[in-house]
This record gives sequence, C-alpha cells and structure tokens, in this order.
Amino acid sequence: MSLDTEPIVIELDIKKLMMDNIVITSGLVILFVAIQYICFKDFDFSFWSMISGVILFAILYIVLIILHEAFHLIGFMVFGGVPFKSLKYGLNLELGVAYATTEQPLPNHTMKKALLLPFWTTGVLPTIAGFYFNSTVLVVVGAFLIAGAVGDFAMYKELRKYPKNALIQDDPQFPKLYVYMPEKKIT
Repeated sequence: MSLDTEPIVIELDIKKLMMDNIVITSGLVILFVAIQYICFKDFDFSFWSMISGVILFAILYIVLIILHEAFHLIGFMVFGGVPFKSLKYGLNLELGVAYATTEQPLPNHTMKKALLLPFWTTGVLPTIAGFYFNSTVLVVVGAFLIAGAVGDFAMYKELRKYPKNALIQDDPQFPKLYVYMPEKKIT
C-alpha cells in the first residue's frame, strides 16, 4: 500500500452535522430526562439547584469535550501504536470545533475504533452514571456528548465502505479523511 497514490477523500459537511447535532441533542435530552423522571419521579426545581446545575453542567461539558478529543488520541496510541510525538490536539476557531489528529496513517479498522472510543467514554458512561446516581446534570451532559459524536459516527459510516486494511490519513485542519486503498495482488 502506497501513500503516493491518489486517495479517496471523505469530507464531512459541518453545517449539516451541526444541524444533526442540535436535533439529536434535543431528542436525547428530552428522552433521557423523561426516562429519569419515570424511574425516579423526584426533581428539585428550586432556583439555587437550577443555578448550581447550570454551573456544574458548563464545567462538566467543557471538561468532557476536552476528554473527548483526548480519548481520540488515546485510541490512536492504544489501537494504532501511534507515537505520542505524532499526535496533535487543539481548537479550530474558524470551524468552531475541537480536534485531535495524528500525522501517522492508520489501518481502517484501527481508525474506526479510535473514532468511537470517545462516544463510549465521554457520552455513554456519564449518562449511565447519571441514571445510576439520579443526576439530571450527568444525564443531560451525557446526552450532549453522545450527540457530540455525530461527526465521529458520520466518519465511521463512511469508513465502513472500505476494506479494514485500507490506510486512513486524518486531515490536520479539516473534518476530512484520506483513504488509501490496498494494492491489488496480481496472481
């Protein structure tokens, strides 16, 4: 497999993903809060609990967004054996997104694992913890982070079309992947 060949480009539509995110976030918040209400039937709607909940939500949301990107990097290292020095992490203010990337191309099956790791760790786990501890803040922040993985799922969906041994190069600046197909063996 050679990175000298012309790659297949997978490019995501950020505006569509943002709209999808808003719809999914709204739906999950309503669903999860309804489930929590059905299960526990005890909500505290006092002014001070609302203010402290909003502050706690904001802090958790920021921390979990940072961790979401960090878990992509962890996935690159754990699943792909990528060295720490080839990792990049930051914020693209122009697009309004945080990003985590590696300079090293990864096999498709590895990239797919690294794409979905943050969904489980920063979305699903806080939601489960929120239900377990009857914490509306954790349930809602979990819903936001689950929906926040919409771009990761869009990339995962596109990568399913290609063989597991295709090499995937992440674009360092844009929500774009480059797919390098394995060379066909001549028999």
